[in-house]
Order: sequence, then C-alpha cells, then structure tokens
Amino acid sequence: MTDDSRTTPSMTAGDRASLTAFLDYQRATLAMKCRGLTGNQLKRRAVPTSGLSLLGLVRHAAEVERSWFGMVVNGEDLKALWPRVDGELADFQVEDADTDEAFAFWGEACEASRAAADAVGSLDDTVDFRGETISLRYVLTHMIEEYARHNGHADLLREAIDGEVGE
Repeated sequence: MTDDSRTTPSMTAGDRASLTAFLDYQRATLAMKCRGLTGNQLKRRAVPTSGLSLLGLVRHAAEVERSWFGMVVNGEDLKALWPRVDGELADFQVEDADTDEAFAFWGEACEASRAAADAVGSLDDTVDFRGETISLRYVLTHMIEEYARHNGHADLLREAIDGEVGE
C-alpha cells in the first residue's frame, strides 16, 4: 500500500494520549485498506470460507463506535444503523449497501466517539451499563482490540481482492 497517511503514535506519550492515538491509528488502517477500491470490490467476499467484506467491516466499525461511545460512554438510546436480519448482524450484509453512506456513517461515528472520549475527565472514570461498571480506559482498549482484529481480516481481504499487501 503506497498511500500510508497514518500518524504513528508517540512512543513516549501518557496513557490517554497513547490510547487515543493507537485507536486513531487503527481507524486509519481500516481506511487505508479500503482506499482505491471500487464499490463492488469493497462489497466482495474475497475469502471463500468467510462472509466478510471490507465494506462489511466498515459498517461494523460504525456500529461498534456508536455502541461503545454513544450507548456505553454517553448513555444514548441508539438504534442500529443496520438492524439484525434473522438474528444475524446486518452490518456484514452488503449486497445492496450504499458504499458512500457506510463511509459517511463511519466517519460521523468516529468523530462522535472522539468527542465522547474527550468529554470524559479521566481514563478511570466509569459508567454503569447494563449492570457492569466500565471505565473509559476499558472502552478505548477494547476498541483498539476490535479494530486490530478486524484489520487483520481487512489485510487478508485486500490481498485477495487485488494483491495489495502492507501493514
């Protein structure tokens, strides 16, 4: 991948700056994996044994951002952008999906997530969500893990689509 415009996280930053920078780096990695592909390529389930597509990962990322930062951190009552179909996550059902809409929703969700995290005083501040006590530190760490896992999927998908590889 030749266009790597990601910002590398600092090796000496404090906890909060490190966590938010690594999360932004992971977000930028998913965007990089999608860059330069057509709508049909983004929708392609490029690994025969999997129902995943790059566009499905983007839609899933939008939902996860909204869930963890909107619902958990902010306490908002949000409905899914793509409600479940027959008990399955509709995020990944992209045959008729609007590519531009998915990327717009994801971008908006990331901005709202950054604002939600910025509004919390400390990484150790907690919220009660469905009987669990959850800190901002946990949410940020979980989101980094979520993106890192799915960026591994994105690596494989992109390579299968057009042979592009890279971190």
